[in-house]
Amino acid sequence: MKILVIAPHPDDELLGVGGTLLKKKDEGNEIGWLIMSKMYEKFGWDRNKIITRKDEINKVRSGLGIIEKNLFELDFPTTKLDEYPVSEIVTEVSKIFIEFKPEIIFIPHYGDIHSDHRVTFDIVSSCTKWFRHKTIKYIYCYETISETDYNLNPNKHFLPNYFVDISNYINQKIDLCGIYQSEISSAPFPRSFDVIKALSIYRGSQSGFRFAEAFTLLKGIEL
Repeated sequence: MKILVIAPHPDDELLGVGGTLLKKKDEGNEIGWLIMSKMYEKFGWDRNKIITRKDEINKVRSGLGIIEKNLFELDFPTTKLDEYPVSEIVTEVSKIFIEFKPEIIFIPHYGDIHSDHRVTFDIVSSCTKWFRHKTIKYIYCYETISETDYNLNPNKHFLPNYFVDISNYINQKIDLCGIYQSEISSAPFPRSFDVIKALSIYRGSQSGFRFAEAFTLLKGIEL
């Protein structure tokens, strides 16, 4: 099957779906990765940081076994997705769906605290009508440490109903997360190796695995 993970920013794909992507790749699935935003100097990002991030993305792509043509990067500036017309972003995402023809998609949770995550959820929701993109059969929300778990609205908490055993992939996932050096710090900082591993243990305890990733299945169409 063709699986597309949609990340508002580089590192969301690993934090939420890294182990699952590694597992699905080993099972013979084709993986695609859509990054919704980019850093730009004119919006205050350091040039060296931008160059480093490009290198990190390429290393992660390779580590996940994603071929170069299946990496898709949109040109919208990071932290500013909510400043663009919805129709403009929908058009760009739809182009990717038409080109890659995903059957399974992973998207950020609608309750994430970052505006880029919420916009991404809404945009993708607009692109998944069956009569527009008929290949899409399953849609899952993933959780992103320090985004999904920081929403104070009790009506928007992450409630997983689908779990994937990543016991054989947890170490590889953590190694790949380490590629994003500027995003990782020491516990109790949320994006730390200890916390990433602890969350996987906790999700495993909910599902009978040593380590797991958790998702909310939003839609499933069985042939």
